Amino acid sequence: MIAHFRRRFWVSLALTVPILLLSPLIQAFLGVADILAFPGDDYVLLALATAVFLYGGWPFLTGLVSELRDGAPGMMTLIALAITVAYGYSAAVVLGLEGKVFFWELATLVDVMLLGHWIEMKSVMGASGALESLVQMLPDRALRVGDDGATEEVPVSELRKGERVRVRPGEKVPIDGTIVDGKTSLNESMLTGESRPVEKSAGDEAVGGAINGEGSITLEVQKTGADTYLSQVIDTVRQAQASRSRTQDLANRAAAWLTYIALTAGGLTLAAWLGLGRAFDFALERMVTVMVITCPHALGLAVPLVVAVSTSLAAGRGLLIRDRAGFERARKLDAIVFDKTGTLTAGRFGVKGVASFGSLAEDELLRLAAGLESHSEHPIAQGIVAAAKEKGIQIPDAAEFENLSGRGAKARIEERTIRVVSPGYLREQEIPVDGDAVASLREGGNTLVYVLADQRPLGAIALADMVRDESREAIERLQTMGIDCIMLTGDAEAVAKAVAGELGLSDYFAEVLPNEKAERIQEVQRGGRTVAMVGDGVNDAPALVQSDLGIAIGAGTDVAVESADIVLVESDPRNVADVIELSRATYAKMIQNLFWATGYNAVAIPLAAGVAYGVGVVLSPAVGAALMSLSTVIVAINAKLLGRFKPSAA
Repeated sequence: MIAHFRRRFWVSLALTVPILLLSPLIQAFLGVADILAFPGDDYVLLALATAVFLYGGWPFLTGLVSELRDGAPGMMTLIALAITVAYGYSAAVVLGLEGKVFFWELATLVDVMLLGHWIEMKSVMGASGALESLVQMLPDRALRVGDDGATEEVPVSELRKGERVRVRPGEKVPIDGTIVDGKTSLNESMLTGESRPVEKSAGDEAVGGAINGEGSITLEVQKTGADTYLSQVIDTVRQAQASRSRTQDLANRAAAWLTYIALTAGGLTLAAWLGLGRAFDFALERMVTVMVITCPHALGLAVPLVVAVSTSLAAGRGLLIRDRAGFERARKLDAIVFDKTGTLTAGRFGVKGVASFGSLAEDELLRLAAGLESHSEHPIAQGIVAAAKEKGIQIPDAAEFENLSGRGAKARIEERTIRVVSPGYLREQEIPVDGDAVASLREGGNTLVYVLADQRPLGAIALADMVRDESREAIERLQTMGIDCIMLTGDAEAVAKAVAGELGLSDYFAEVLPNEKAERIQEVQRGGRTVAMVGDGVNDAPALVQSDLGIAIGAGTDVAVESADIVLVESDPRNVADVIELSRATYAKMIQNLFWATGYNAVAIPLAAGVAYGVGVVLSPAVGAALMSLSTVIVAINAKLLGRFKPSAA
């Protein structure tokens, strides 16, 4: 489309030069009528104008047919009518009708309209450029590793699940897969918005489009074609740009009304000036100018350009908008309900406290427990080991590890039998402990385990699902924006109360079964509030659908969360605030553009009709076209400025 309008513009502009030189009004203005006039010059002028009308005006003439066929007259209808009336009347004058021609107005009008479309097409392509850049992120070739270890370069389209590919340092990962050999760091910034390279090694997933760092890795292909992460992102962005926007519906209705206003105003302008005794060519020129200047081009682009920019901007930051209407509702949110596990918390156990029953140091108690638990894959065991590593504790070797089904585990450490067990084990073995020593550890519904040496209690360790640091920042930002933050969890009352207190939440719902989550959302909505639900998109699906805006978090590379309006690629609750801020910035740009497009017409239409003729202000069709195109370019530039959006915490 860009090349199409560019070519027609330059050809029409070249033809406009002789049209200007042969036009009587221009000749008189320049004082060269005696030099340039010659017998039959009016027919040459007609021929040149015909070429401009048919070649340069062809996009508008075909557009008129399409709009009338669809029963939706709009911008193309107005432009086509304006140039057709101008050409038809001027041609009739050359062939004998009384009046004066304004072929030069016709030619310059076509030139300006083509130039405006050319610039607008470039703006549209620039605004939608993120889709193209996403596509370009995937290489089209890959190094496939054979059974004998030899590599061959093949098209990515030939790769099949289970095959292996090698990614050398600095290369782009060609396809989604699991690392089976090698260690490296991957730059996933264009996929997730996270600027820091992510360390990856055997067993970790690698996403197609990420840039490999310093190490060579071998991947086993997991997903191909449309199933790959980046392909799903591209489809999601494309669907979002094509989805219905309530603000766009408003703009479309305004554009339709503007078309009818233009036709009516044009007819009334012609009739009014004829009624005032003005010449037909003057009245006709006023009508043409009104119809041109009223073209709803800026209004038609006011919202789509902003949609294109905001959707692409969001995708680049790891915010995948699946439904435009839902995204627009984000600006009006006054309550957000968060799922707890995996959203506000890390979804893994962390040590909340340690209590020693004797002279043994707390770090020594943690050291012995970590030595035992380093042989277990249980979530509690992993939490204890992680806590010891964070403190820099040297974890001892353990021998004769044995799992105590449902009650804990035991092993030999430094010539002693160490056990890490549940309270139930103590009751079974009738081992007494000092209840006062662990009372504070039980607060907040923490999970307690006891460390025993040769059946003698050494102390206790309290663990809980750890609140994420990102959650604190997210809640603070949202509350600063005037939004109530509520937690929804199936955990016990004590656990929910502790997490809600730690984060400073407005309210919480505890001990909620999965099938009751949607009912809790309705309960919040009954208060007249616009509510978002933030969850994992699987067991929270009914609540996500019930809410005014469903946000799936913690989706990782699985972006096909059908129940959510927006998918957050990164498991980061701070991105919820980013969504709201971007929604508000997007809406502000839409309103600015709509105000400019309609406000411009409120001033321009009366001037085009000639209300200021008495003070010497008269707009020609070409000037009207220039002003109309200028308004469209301003709207496009304003939409592009949204690309500078940065979250408040960035």
